[in-house]
Amino acid sequence: MLFWIVTGAVALVLTVALVAALLRGHRETGPAEAFDLQVYRDQLREVEADAASGKVPPEEAERLKTEISRRLLAADAKARGTAAETGQPQGAARVMAVIVALVLVGGGFGLYTYLGVPGYPDRPLQLRMEQAEALLQDRTAQAEAEARQPATAPLDVPEDYAALVEKLRAAVSERPDDLQGHMLLTRHEAALGNARAAYTAQQQVIRLKGEEAVAQDFTDLADLMIIAAGGYVSPEAQKVLEQALSRDPDNGVARFYGGLMMAQTGRPDLGFQMWNRLLRESAAEDPWVAPIRAQITDMAARAGVTNFSLPEAPAPLRGPSAADIDNAADLSDEDRSAMIRGMVDGLLERLATEGGSPQEWARAISALGVLGEADRAGAIWTEGKTVFAGNQEALAALRDAAVSAGLASE
Repeated sequence: MLFWIVTGAVALVLTVALVAALLRGHRETGPAEAFDLQVYRDQLREVEADAASGKVPPEEAERLKTEISRRLLAADAKARGTAAETGQPQGAARVMAVIVALVLVGGGFGLYTYLGVPGYPDRPLQLRMEQAEALLQDRTAQAEAEARQPATAPLDVPEDYAALVEKLRAAVSERPDDLQGHMLLTRHEAALGNARAAYTAQQQVIRLKGEEAVAQDFTDLADLMIIAAGGYVSPEAQKVLEQALSRDPDNGVARFYGGLMMAQTGRPDLGFQMWNRLLRESAAEDPWVAPIRAQITDMAARAGVTNFSLPEAPAPLRGPSAADIDNAADLSDEDRSAMIRGMVDGLLERLATEGGSPQEWARAISALGVLGEADRAGAIWTEGKTVFAGNQEALAALRDAAVSAGLASE
């Protein structure tokens, strides 16, 4: 209410002052010519005083007085003509006064109603930072977030598959230290849409792996927890993500969910920074690229970034991926080698003629290692180190591929 009183009073005072000036139609100080007359009279007195004191010769004084008198007479004639003119039309003045009042009062309040948030309390930056920190510390727990999710109908699956999953549950229940059983149960519970049961099984996987648990084990767990909570990153899921990042600071899944958590806790500025950096460092086929591209423009607007432009989608990597190699596992050795060799040869030809990214060079090294062609893989690695000399990130990717191909030790 105080805000409206102050702004209303200021707008009203300005409007009254402008309207009064418009309706009056003339200046209280008189026409501008009146000032000219006074100036010329003062100049005549100064010339006479200088002539009397001897500062100005008599001839020069007469010339100056003649010139000033001429200007004085011209200004007097102009002033008389101005005084004889009538004031501005009152009708036009009233119309203009109404327009000014509407623009200042109505336009000002209308613009605030459109751009501002009437009735919303002031939220300075420091207060918003404190509220975001409080929201981060006092978030809803995982169990409560899951309880708020609406019930969903079970997936329609074949009876024999459902029976096999039920047997798997019973077997795991009887053998709680069966790592392979818990891994299978995690996979099948997730396939059935039972996210809570899936992440419970994944927790057992991590328990049984102990110190050998890797970052992906934790991101798989966090992913299932977030799905069970309807996309909400709970404090419990945050701790799991921190475990993943402690093992792999560059883990894309953990960084994606970290940005999402910041957006959910009133810090879209930090969320935008995390997503923007991750997006520009990711390959086209990374699973977090599509959801980031779909949401980052809105995130930028919430963060107050007005000049953000979505980068062009990265071209998909060429050559056989790890998934391609895994998919070829069911083929005969001859067919598997032929399929991988065909993709590798095409990739090597493109790298030789068009060049490629560090990830594509790394794929070529890894694939040649799978084919058992250590000499060719070593040659590609050696050439890659020359091509990407000075680019530590690229060289690290090539070395990782060389390690997987058996060309270097970790």
